[in-house]
Amino acid sequence: MRSASAEPHYDAVLAAPFAHLGVMADAQGVRRIDFLPADFPLQAGSTPHVQRLVQGLAHYWRDPVQTFDVPLSYQGSEHQLRVWQALLAIPVGQTRSYGDIAREIGSSPRAVGQACGANPLPILIPCHRVVARAGPGGFMHRRDDAALAYKDWLLRHESGAARR
Repeated sequence: MRSASAEPHYDAVLAAPFAHLGVMADAQGVRRIDFLPADFPLQAGSTPHVQRLVQGLAHYWRDPVQTFDVPLSYQGSEHQLRVWQALLAIPVGQTRSYGDIAREIGSSPRAVGQACGANPLPILIPCHRVVARAGPGGFMHRRDDAALAYKDWLLRHESGAARR
């Protein structure tokens, strides 16, 4: 069990339809989103970047075709950045396999999966749109029921909007 001091400090904890989202931001933009249990205490955010994210997510929950107008502040390896850029090109309501992304950027499916799992900004950088050849694959370096339920919710939400 981690001590309270080991818990991340969130600039906001927001309610999503399926969990709570812990948000971290800095002066440049939103830098991390964590999926948290639904009983994690909510916390209003007061920074401009967090406020823009709150507005963007409210629109996304109603209509996932909406694009986010939120500055992002993230870092990764050159490979991770290439993968994350490829994820941003996947249209709402569609999926790609790890192999599809690997072929597109000249990598391997396993390396793409590792970069997807390391994505610090799920939803905004839509790693949930990447699936295994046979099945959903993982989500956020996890394959447990909760993580797969988050991924399934996001995919169903987006595919419903794409059919409208």
